[in-house]
Amino acid sequence: MNLFFNLLAVVFSLFSMTLLIPFLDLIFVKGDNEFKAYYEKGAGNFEFSIESAIDMFNYHLSKLIMEAPSIPDGKASALLFLCIVIVFSFFFKNLFGYLALFVMAKVRNGVLKDLRENTYKKLLVLPLSYYSEEKKGDIISKMSNDVVEIEWSVLLGIELVFREPLSIILFLSTMVYMSPKLTIFVFLMLPLTALVIGQVGNSLKKTSSLGQQMAGDIIASIEETLGGLRIIKAFNAEDSSIRKFEGLNLKYFNLMVRMYRKRDLASPMSEFLGVGILVIILWFGGQIVLDGEMDSSVFIAFIMLFSQIISPAKSLAKAWYNVQKGAASADRLGELVNAKNVIEDIPEAKILIGFDGAIEYKNVSFKYDKDLVLRNVSFKIEKGKTIALVGSSGGGKSTLADLLPRFYDPISGSIAIDGVAINKATVKSVRNLMGIVTQQSILFNDTIYKNIAFGAENATEAEVIEAAKIANAHDFISQFPDGYQSNIGDGGGKLSGGQKQRLSIARAILKNPPILILDEATSALDTESEQLVQTALNNLMKNRTSLVIAHRLSTIQLADTILVMDKGEIAEQGTHSELLELKGIYFNLCQLQSFA
Repeated sequence: MNLFFNLLAVVFSLFSMTLLIPFLDLIFVKGDNEFKAYYEKGAGNFEFSIESAIDMFNYHLSKLIMEAPSIPDGKASALLFLCIVIVFSFFFKNLFGYLALFVMAKVRNGVLKDLRENTYKKLLVLPLSYYSEEKKGDIISKMSNDVVEIEWSVLLGIELVFREPLSIILFLSTMVYMSPKLTIFVFLMLPLTALVIGQVGNSLKKTSSLGQQMAGDIIASIEETLGGLRIIKAFNAEDSSIRKFEGLNLKYFNLMVRMYRKRDLASPMSEFLGVGILVIILWFGGQIVLDGEMDSSVFIAFIMLFSQIISPAKSLAKAWYNVQKGAASADRLGELVNAKNVIEDIPEAKILIGFDGAIEYKNVSFKYDKDLVLRNVSFKIEKGKTIALVGSSGGGKSTLADLLPRFYDPISGSIAIDGVAINKATVKSVRNLMGIVTQQSILFNDTIYKNIAFGAENATEAEVIEAAKIANAHDFISQFPDGYQSNIGDGGGKLSGGQKQRLSIARAILKNPPILILDEATSALDTESEQLVQTALNNLMKNRTSLVIAHRLSTIQLADTILVMDKGEIAEQGTHSELLELKGIYFNLCQLQSFA
């Protein structure tokens, strides 16, 4: 529809321009005898050709002149008729031009809507390993700045690319009909113009790509500053933070100045090139008219048609620059959309319905970069048992826990649930079996109710309240003015650390998973909050299989088995009392924490 309406708009534009010929003939060129000859010749049989259409138009115009009471009156009527036709031609030209944009509005915004949705979906399915290598601010920049750049550069450019070539082709075709000899100059000069514009456009794409990358760095800096504001103020580091940001901002400023100067060169350069061609046409065409090979009215109309080509050519040149600029954003967004998801279901992956037997790690090794974080780790968690992971930082405890819900996949070895390797089961069914409570409570800027019911779409209010009671959270929730419908702010900023953690536990209780992963769930809390949270955790762990990471060894003394991790390997394993008797790593850790 866009092409159709654009075609009609160009046709009416062309028609209004060519009406200039009979208008000039009527006023300046043709005498009464010529109009009389047209009239006496008659209309003839209409054929689908330009010559037939011109003859038909000349006949009706001359008829209007010759059948009037006098030739001056006839010419006045013909002049009024031509003016009315020109007005209607321009009206329809603009009407169809608007309709072309009207139908494209849905396409433009539909493309952007799909682009945002597809990119957001990709963000959710990409593995955590992707985000450990990318800046959060750069990803946000791709989702915001680059998408807007695509809207204003690529999609707007595409509209022009659909419309302007139609204008140029139809206008050039008419000019060829008027004078092939004169039009050849246009064809000779256009490739030269395109070459110059193309060179500047390619340069603009490179500059724009750097600009979008630096915009991502700026957003990353702002995001990092907001996250670390407390530390920046505590260490009086405001001045150094400002200097760092000013340096980034100055580089971005200089780059954007270069980019805008290149982009703004498009319009004046294409206009200058157009005027240069126009001067050549005036010189060469003027000689053709003087030699009697072309009517002066036709030559003036030819010049008018060429002047109409300059505008779409300028728009096309500008669109080319904008598309090149936006192509850099499209490339950056493409890096995200086309990023490979290494954690995905294999064909005919099994669906795990429940958990009945055991979880088994068998010769599991893993590395994030070059060095191995885990080396041939093997152990088994029977249903209903609690396995605790302890050891110094960097020993591989959190990595072991992250492998179970397939946040990462091991480079060798396997992890199985009830004898089924988790990489041969669907990711969704594996994660459905698990509830996770981390050291850093992850909550959303929403109500308490929706945070507890997160991921459980069919949960009832009674179930949410019951989960909160088991997690020792109901009492403090009830003290809020709006109770469970109270908003907790960004990241749960309106809650204390202990309150946040109990909401996280309530969320895990509501899910009611058979397998629990507790990653240092109490290590960041004060003593009173720890007691409340530990009670909630004990309620959560009843009749469940648990993998617990702990720095505070007092919280895992009753674990069925304690695994002591050291440099990616299991150095010791056993119960609390058995490990104390060994007087090894675990014994030393207990001594450091003043209990044994």
